[in-house]
This record gives sequence, structure tokens and C-alpha cells, in this order.
Amino acid sequence: MKISIITIVYNNRETIADAIESVLEQTYPDIEYIVIDGLSTDGTVDVVRSYGSRIAKFVSEKDKGLYDAINKGIGLATGEVVGLLHSDDIFYSKDTVAGIAAAFKAHNTDSIYGDLLYVQKEDTSRIVRNWVSGAYCRDNFLYGWMPPHPSFYVKKECYRKFGLFNTGFKSAADYELMLRFLFKHNITTAYLPEILVRMRVGGKSNVTLKNRIRANQEDYNAWVVNGLKPRFYTRYLKPLRKLTQFL
Repeated sequence: MKISIITIVYNNRETIADAIESVLEQTYPDIEYIVIDGLSTDGTVDVVRSYGSRIAKFVSEKDKGLYDAINKGIGLATGEVVGLLHSDDIFYSKDTVAGIAAAFKAHNTDSIYGDLLYVQKEDTSRIVRNWVSGAYCRDNFLYGWMPPHPSFYVKKECYRKFGLFNTGFKSAADYELMLRFLFKHNITTAYLPEILVRMRVGGKSNVTLKNRIRANQEDYNAWVVNGLKPRFYTRYLKPLRKLTQFL
């Protein structure tokens, strides 16, 4: 099973090498690594190009934002399964992708998801939040649940059937896509009870209170655009669930 891993980057020379090395050191042998750059001007392109043919596909050109760039990467992917590793993130271990592949084989599902650690930007060994996803229950979406998107691996066929990321969203397109795939279209999934990714803190939707309020509205809109009706408390429980990740 070929697994395509996509990294999106724009002016992130500081950590892009960490992400690249994290992919290249994986023990799983059948990885197609794709890097999509938004026409960086800070030396990021030079770092990526220094890896030569070890990166299967590299594109550096203007895009319309993060989700447009992700869609571009998915379009280039030839693997049966597609996953993301953002330029600030690293895999938890060298065997992470091998574990994901084994989970797909064991469960024979459309998708797999796992756990995630939020870590300090300067020291990725220092944990800030621990996101334990738990076993899948479709109705949990109504109570604000979602799996961490960097741990979500899905067969490319699902993108063909049910569409790519909705670029009309600024920060919640990942939530909208997983809601659409898992809740609306009922693709099959399985929980891999392992930490898959270390994510550096500082996500776009959490930078300011204003951004958090806007993200919460986008969470609600994710249901609306799919013709779905959440409970009145769904949008409020979603941010509250994050509090347990600090314990």
C-alpha cells in the first residue's frame, strides 16, 4: 500500500527540515512524499530542494491559501492513502507510518486516525496538550468531538467520491471535511490508539480570541453547508472538549 504524505509550507525555513527529516526517516518503505510551497521568499525553497529526489514531488508556486495548497497536493498524490504532515510538525516515531499502514490492513477501513501531542515550538519534547481521540462513535460529533486532523489518514478514493477541502473556510476546512466524510457519508474508520504526531503550538484558529470566535462560527457553518443539523450545544462543546487535553 502506497501512502502519500503531503507537507504544505510557506516561509517556514525554521522548521521545514524537521518535518522533511521526520518523513524521510520513516521505516515504512512505500511512501510518496509531496511538498507544496506557496512561493516562499525566506530560503524555504532552498532547504526543500537540498533533499533532491528524496522528495517525490515538489511544487513552489502561488496558491490561494492553506486548503487550496492541500487540494493541490491531493491532486498530485498517487498513493492509495493520503495524509498530511504540516511544516511545523513531526511524526512521533520512525515507525508511525508503518503503524498506520498496519492499521489499514487490520481493520480494512476507509480511514484511520490516532492521537496527537501539542508541544512547545522551541522544544518538541515539552508537552503542552495531549489529544487522546478515543474509539469512534459517529454521534460524538454532536457533542463537539473530532479526531485531530494531522492524525487522519484516508483513502484517496474518498476524495474522488466526496470532494476535496472546502476553500471557502479559513480555519475549519479540516473539521468540515472530516464531518462530511465521517458523519455525512459514513466512511468507515478505526482508531489507532497511539500518538502519531507532535504538533508545535500556535495554530491559526487559536491565535486570538477573535480568531477563536470566528473559528467557532465556521464550525457551525460546516454543518450548514452539508445540510446537517447540529444540536444547539454542539458548537460550544467543541472548544470546551479541549480543556481535557491539558490534564
